[in-house]
Amino acid sequence: MTDLASFSAQALTRGYRSGEFSPVEVLSACLERIERFEPKVNAFVFVDREGALNAAQVSERRWRRGDQLGPADGVPATIKDNIAWSGFPNRQGSLLTADLPTAFDAPAVARLKEAGSILLGKTTMPEFGWKGAGDSPLTGITRNPWNLSRTSGGSSAGAAVAALLGMGAFHLGTDGAGSIRIPASFCGVVGFKPSYGRVPSYPLSAMGGLAHIGPIARSVSDVAAMLSIISRPDHRDPTAWNTLPPNYQEISDQELKGLRIGCSIDLGFANHVDPVVASAVKHAAAEFARLGASVDEIDLAIEDPKDILATLWEAGAALILRSYAREDWSRCDPGMARAAERGRAISGANVIEALTRKRVELSARLNRVFESYDLIITPQMPTAALPAGMDIPPAGFAGVDEWGNDWTNWSPFTYPFNITQLPAISVPCALDGERMPIGLQIVGPMRADELVLFAARAFEAAVPPAVLDTARSGLEAA
Repeated sequence: MTDLASFSAQALTRGYRSGEFSPVEVLSACLERIERFEPKVNAFVFVDREGALNAAQVSERRWRRGDQLGPADGVPATIKDNIAWSGFPNRQGSLLTADLPTAFDAPAVARLKEAGSILLGKTTMPEFGWKGAGDSPLTGITRNPWNLSRTSGGSSAGAAVAALLGMGAFHLGTDGAGSIRIPASFCGVVGFKPSYGRVPSYPLSAMGGLAHIGPIARSVSDVAAMLSIISRPDHRDPTAWNTLPPNYQEISDQELKGLRIGCSIDLGFANHVDPVVASAVKHAAAEFARLGASVDEIDLAIEDPKDILATLWEAGAALILRSYAREDWSRCDPGMARAAERGRAISGANVIEALTRKRVELSARLNRVFESYDLIITPQMPTAALPAGMDIPPAGFAGVDEWGNDWTNWSPFTYPFNITQLPAISVPCALDGERMPIGLQIVGPMRADELVLFAARAFEAAVPPAVLDTARSGLEAA
């Protein structure tokens, strides 16, 4: 039998229904993967083996009686360590946080439980999710299975690694400046940042409307299935849509004929894009054209909105660390402490200006593009995964003499779509010369989540399996 830990959620459901295998057997396969790979990659803060086994046994009894809770019943899942899970600590990658159980489930966790998913454990992240690399003072470095000397990316670091290695099928992440899409791209899996408000959140992030909750998985279909579950309403989030979501897994398989796609290699301001990455994205654009879409290379000519991000992000960092004594800041990741220090000097007027005038101007610019195009495709990251344990690549990495002093310099394709709150997905599209994954980003207008998923699934189905067989390749690399 093929390793059950590599099965999609849909394949697991079919197996449970037919009696070919059970949730307990699938859990055992996932735990075996964790035992094998966790010492190498460091993807988990903790694994709840006892709780997962109890949940798997209960799920197995439901399937045998024929009263399963739905298509996710018995599907193993992980939770990022900044999302509340009752009975367990919420450490957020920090030595400052208390090792005490949380008293409630965040909305997405509650929905997964209601759907019968088996929660395996909490996955690693950089401190308070402040950067796009996969290391923290609390748990150390989370390594990339393709090459253990490279970062997993962050901040949903452990979630992407767990997805790649079959340590669960569904993985819950967050994305405030690329934190789902960065590790998805670096690890060669699928990560979706839905439109803001599609997935309810509680408590709301200190980063405000920048922060989205979304799924990471090995396939677009699994991402879609998970999104249908976690998007269900929750009254605790006044900013959420709180309308019943469609079944995103039932996305049409119709052709892309008539779809208008704009391809931007640099968004108008990204200065350092590895030529191998640019070539891979151009090949992806040609693939969309072959599938029937109308594809144009476009010049977005937008100005780098990093100042908007910095204002909101650093003010949020100051808000987070305000709860802790200043003498304790020395225990933080130095970059987090510096961001909070800068945030203390940001005025309320500047925050409001970034939230309103500047963000609206950027949104209006992109909305004008969507008058001519249904979707935009870009590189997800300008390079493959960076060296592990570094916030900034070394001089000469990817042929760039100097990367500056801010991690966002190597992630220009992510934060514009947090600022504008648009749906964006990262799907694997190629491997570079060192067999490291390259991600393609597909962006849609606000609330066009279904269209983004449709295009991503069509692309995934068309690309040769040898390129996108990330589960197998990642396991070999580890």
